[in-house]
Amino acid sequence: MDWTSRDSKVEDLNKVLGYTFKDPELLLQAFQHASYVNENAEKDLKDNERLEFLGDAVVDLAIGVILMELFQDADEGILSKFRAMVVDEGGLYGVAQSLNLGDYLLLGKGEEQSGGRQKPSILANTTEALIGALYLDAGFDTTVQVIRRLFSPLIEKVGTKEIFNDYKSLLQEYTQRIHNSLPKYRLVEESGPPHDRTFKMVLTLNGEILAEGRGRSKKEAEQDAAKEAFFCLKRD
Repeated sequence: MDWTSRDSKVEDLNKVLGYTFKDPELLLQAFQHASYVNENAEKDLKDNERLEFLGDAVVDLAIGVILMELFQDADEGILSKFRAMVVDEGGLYGVAQSLNLGDYLLLGKGEEQSGGRQKPSILANTTEALIGALYLDAGFDTTVQVIRRLFSPLIEKVGTKEIFNDYKSLLQEYTQRIHNSLPKYRLVEESGPPHDRTFKMVLTLNGEILAEGRGRSKKEAEQDAAKEAFFCLKRD
């Protein structure tokens, strides 16, 4: 797809971002996938990979600033875990979907035919490229404002009782979105006297063991395993 109605698409993107680019060419570059640039070498175009590199750093910093404002008593370890909940391929992909960024992508023919417009990795990278372009055009303060709005559904969940106490739901949502699969739990050990039982659960994803969890009930052991698996997947 080419930007045949370029001005209209630029205007649409400015509206959804709530910001008008001073340099429309910078905005355009954010959507030029390497496959498209390689197939149009004669046009002397730039792909979006450098903007993606920049956007990755900007998003990390901006989310860090926002979380420090929201959780002024949280230590570095907690803040790092909170940021991992927000800034990952799934979160970036969700932002791309909310903005319909796939409609604006410029892809090579092969990537287009293989469904690149819907690929989570490409869309997540495009979100980062767009943030990188925004930072260059608008500066950090405006970029933080836009990121705060775009990531608000994820940021609002961070630190809530839901996040802390229901890792099973959090993990299920994540694995279904990113891996198109659901985790499975299996009881592998039960020990202790009847009044003080301890349960051990194993969590698997696509047949692979990801984590083990222990608790005084099966549900508690499942939550313990889900918590370990969730942060393991986020780190990876």
